[in-house]
Amino acid sequence: MEHPAAGIPLCLLLLLMTSTSSCFFSEASARINHGGGRQVLAPAAGQNSFPPVKLQIMDQYVVVGNGIVEVNLTNPGGSMTGIQYNGIDNLLEVVKSETDRGLECKNLTVITEEEEQVELSFTRKWSSELQGKPVPLDIDKRFVMRRGSSGFYTYAIYEHSQQHPAFQLANTRLVLKPRKDKFHYMAISDKKQRPMPLPEDRVPPRGQPLAYPEAVLLVDPIEPQFKGEVDDKYEYSMESRDIKVHGWMGKDPSSSVGFWQITPSSEFRSAGPLKQFLSSHDGPTCLAVFHSTHYTGADLMVPFEAGEAWKKVYGPVFVYFNSLESEASSSSGTGMSLWDDAKNQLMVQAKQWPYRFLGSRDYPLPDQRGGITGRLSVHDPEISTRNLPPTGGWVGLAAPGDPGSWQLESKGYQFWTEVEEDGRSIEVGDLVFEPPRNASTLWEIGVPDRTAGEFFIPDANPNYINKLYIHQENHRYRQYGLWERYAELYPEADLVYNVRTDDYRKDWFFAQVTRFGILARGFKVNYAVFAGF
Repeated sequence: MEHPAAGIPLCLLLLLMTSTSSCFFSEASARINHGGGRQVLAPAAGQNSFPPVKLQIMDQYVVVGNGIVEVNLTNPGGSMTGIQYNGIDNLLEVVKSETDRGLECKNLTVITEEEEQVELSFTRKWSSELQGKPVPLDIDKRFVMRRGSSGFYTYAIYEHSQQHPAFQLANTRLVLKPRKDKFHYMAISDKKQRPMPLPEDRVPPRGQPLAYPEAVLLVDPIEPQFKGEVDDKYEYSMESRDIKVHGWMGKDPSSSVGFWQITPSSEFRSAGPLKQFLSSHDGPTCLAVFHSTHYTGADLMVPFEAGEAWKKVYGPVFVYFNSLESEASSSSGTGMSLWDDAKNQLMVQAKQWPYRFLGSRDYPLPDQRGGITGRLSVHDPEISTRNLPPTGGWVGLAAPGDPGSWQLESKGYQFWTEVEEDGRSIEVGDLVFEPPRNASTLWEIGVPDRTAGEFFIPDANPNYINKLYIHQENHRYRQYGLWERYAELYPEADLVYNVRTDDYRKDWFFAQVTRFGILARGFKVNYAVFAGF
C-alpha cells in the first residue's frame, strides 16, 4: 500500500467485513520507492511508430491530438466540446451551451508541450468580487494527452486559501455525456451490463415520474423492450472500492466503439471504500464522482471556515476509447470484447499508478510516497482460542479521528487495500484486533459484514422492475420501491423478531423504512424467549 509521505498525518485503520477465515490483500506496492522523478516517459517499445502529440491554440478553442484521439476544449474555459476518435467527428452529446458546462476557468497555461506529451492547465482564481457567485475555491483543471494513448487523463486541483470565505462543499464530479445516437449499451461490472433506454423515454408521456425525480416508469419507450421497467440512476450506484472501470458501447458488447472511465485508485474519493457513488447511468452519462453527499446527507458536507487553508488533487481519471478495429483490442487475436479490453486497460493503468508523468507538484510521485507491511489477525475467545486471519479484512490509512470517523472524512486522502490470505498487509509488526465486548454473545441477528445481504429482501413489485437485477440475488435490493413492500408485509404494526424462533433470512426486513399512514416505531426484538432471561 503506497501513500503520500509529504507531511500528511495519517492513522492506520482496520476494517473487518467479517470475523474469521481466509481473505485477500492486494500486493499493491508495499514498499518505499526511491529515485523516480517527475518526467514525461518515452513511449514503450514500438510506440515510436505513433504520431507525436500536437497542440493547436486558437482564440476560442484548444485542440490536442495524438493521431488516435483528438480533444477540443474551450479557451480559456477548459470545457470539453468535442472528442474525435475512430472516424467519428464527436463522441460527445451537445446538450448544453459551451458556457454552461460546470466550472469555467479564466486562464490557460501550457505545462508540457513535447512530442511525447502535452499537459494543459485551465485555472480560475476566486476573488472577493465574486462573493456569492462561483464556489469560493481556486480551480486548476488539467488535461494530459500522451503519445500512442487511446485516450487522455484529466484531474483537478482545488484550493481554499486564507483569503476565501466560509462555505460547504456538497458534491464535485467529472461528467461526460456520450452521444445518445452512438452509445446504447452500458457496462459497470462483469454482471451489470445492459442496453439502456433513451433520455426521451424518461419524459412524459413516454415516462411516468415515480416517488422521486430520478426514478421513472417507462410506459411508452421508443424501444418496446424497455416497457414496464423503472429507470433510476441510483440503481447503478456502486461502492467506491468497485468503481474502477465503467462506460458505454454501441448496441451491444460487440459494437465497434467503447467509451470508458478508468480509475486505478480511489485515494482521492471521500468516505472510504464502502461509500456508494454514482457511476454510469441513462443519458448516456459517464460520471467520475470525487465527493458526494448521496445516501448520507449533511453529515458528508465538507465545511470550510473563513481563511482555512486546504488543497486537494482529485483524480487523475483516464478517459479511454477502444474499437474492435483498433490495435488495442485486436492485437491478441482473441476477439476480446470492448469490455474485456477496457478491463485490460485498467490493469495497464494500475501497474503505472502512481503516475510519474503528471505536471502538478501537488500530486505525489512514487518516490514521494511510503509503504507499510505487516500482519493482521483477529483474536476473539468467543470464536477461537487462537488468532485467526480476517475474512474480507481491509487495512486503510486516513486522517486521525474518532473511531469510524473515516466514514465521514472528505478533506484528505484515504488509502485502502484488502488483506491477503495469510493476513499480511503492512509492516508495522503483528497487529491483533480484539473485538470490543462486555461479555459473551447471547444472541446475534445477521452477519457483521457491513451489508444487509443476508436479511429478507422481498421481490420487487412486478410493475416496477429493473430486468438487470431479476436474477442477481446479491443486487436485488437495488430494485425500485422495496420500501413499499414493507408496509404491505406489516400493514398494522412494525416487525417483531423473536430471537429464539425466527430466521433472519426470512423474518428480518433488510432495511428499516418509513411508511404512510402509521407512525413507524422501528423493529422490535423479542429476546425474552430464551430460558433464563
